[in-house]
Amino acid sequence: MQLVKTWFEKHFNNPQVVILTVLLLTGFGVIYFFGKMLIPFFAGLIIAYLLDGIVKQFMTRGLPKLAAVIITFMFFVLILFFSIFWLVPLLTKQVTQLVQQLPIMISEAQNLLLQLPEHYPKFISEEQVFEIFSVIRGEVGKLAQNILSISVASVVGLITLLVYLIIVPLLVFFFLKDKEKIISWFSGFLPRDRSLATKVWEDVNVQISNYIRGKTWEIIIVWGMTFVVFTFLNLQYSMLLGAIVGFSVLIPYVGAAVATIPVAMVAYFQWGFESEFIWVLISYAIIQLLDGNVLAPLLLAEVVDIHPVAVIAAILVFGGLWGFWGIFFAIPLATLIQAVIRSWPIEDDQPIPIESEESAENAS
Repeated sequence: MQLVKTWFEKHFNNPQVVILTVLLLTGFGVIYFFGKMLIPFFAGLIIAYLLDGIVKQFMTRGLPKLAAVIITFMFFVLILFFSIFWLVPLLTKQVTQLVQQLPIMISEAQNLLLQLPEHYPKFISEEQVFEIFSVIRGEVGKLAQNILSISVASVVGLITLLVYLIIVPLLVFFFLKDKEKIISWFSGFLPRDRSLATKVWEDVNVQISNYIRGKTWEIIIVWGMTFVVFTFLNLQYSMLLGAIVGFSVLIPYVGAAVATIPVAMVAYFQWGFESEFIWVLISYAIIQLLDGNVLAPLLLAEVVDIHPVAVIAAILVFGGLWGFWGIFFAIPLATLIQAVIRSWPIEDDQPIPIESEESAENAS
């Protein structure tokens, strides 16, 4: 206890540390307790982060800020209408068709696995196969019930969606137009002497903006590339599978492996162990290789490298706390923690400079 007391007295006598700690705890508390209510706010903030780069590009070419914001916002509205009236209905249709075919796929998979007890009776029995597929059928039944409950509650969901479709674009427009005013207004509530918190925020802000833009473009490119390749190979549900593969990049090291299951399953039940099935798997492997070795390093080159163990731990923790948004922001939040640790005052009460090892080597 004396050791803990000494540590607290040593570090929290520094007002800069106290300010940073209060800001972090307040931020996490607001997200944890009010996150669901603030979903439109966070969605608008993320989209504004993504579009802010386009606004800056227009401004560097001599366009006034208001004109750049209006042009960028109209581009966003066009994409939104395209998604609502074409993309979402197409994905919904393919999800419904796939769910309807799942019982047939399960029966065929059961017949295939029932051949294993004949060849390997010491390792697996018919009873075990039936038990496995009874559990799978139960889960599929729950999935169908969930889809039905969603359709029953579609009136409430439609009203909520309409509200979001009005609020989110408005938030995006004002975030782009009045970014400096909003930041200045918010800064007025903070202590003037907040150098440590400012240093952490400047680093994390750059990382978050780079991550959101890079990861969003990675999702779009991988999704589009997968859709084009699977359509060329005449694979069913190519748009849905493209979306699954695209969003799988949000979960490093694990997402690609998980996305392999639906791709292989659909390809097998469409063709069996034919050459088309092999071509689909080869094409999918090439897409993953290009993404991991070319696309991701190119788009996320400016994001601070974090150890794979820390990335997986961040995904598990923040994904468990906040679901999809926790997974999406797992790496930026891990970057925030890393920046706080690096800038935390050490024994001589001097903060450790916030920079990556690569930048430190270049400086030397």
